[in-house]
Amino acid sequence: QVRLTESGGGLVQAGGSLRLSCTASGRTVSSNTMAWFRQVPGKEREFVAGIPGISWSADSVYYRDSVKGRFTISRDSAKNAVYLQMNMLKPEDTAVYYCATNSVFSKMAFAYSIWGQGTQVTVSS
Repeated sequence: QVRLTESGGGLVQAGGSLRLSCTASGRTVSSNTMAWFRQVPGKEREFVAGIPGISWSADSVYYRDSVKGRFTISRDSAKNAVYLQMNMLKPEDTAVYYCATNSVFSKMAFAYSIWGQGTQVTVSS
């Protein structure tokens, strides 16, 4: 069974940067899609960024429109990890960020059955 552990959240001022990490244990996830979602209280969990497994095109990364140009997702298959570099953060980026993995790519949270515990990101204005 795969277990995901996120880290790197925190409090940052608007315009600042954070780098989230998600490490998988239990088995390799190099052939899996890895994705980041976020959720604020009272709202549905929303897709932020996703990167398919190594069998897909290396150029196949996906972002929600509001983070394009500011966030970058990357993976290190040797470390069984995925990262989310978040630059030019805005107060509306405040949320709990979750890492998830699945055998195929999807932007829908219900498609993912393996999740991390989440890490809080708070952006002050």
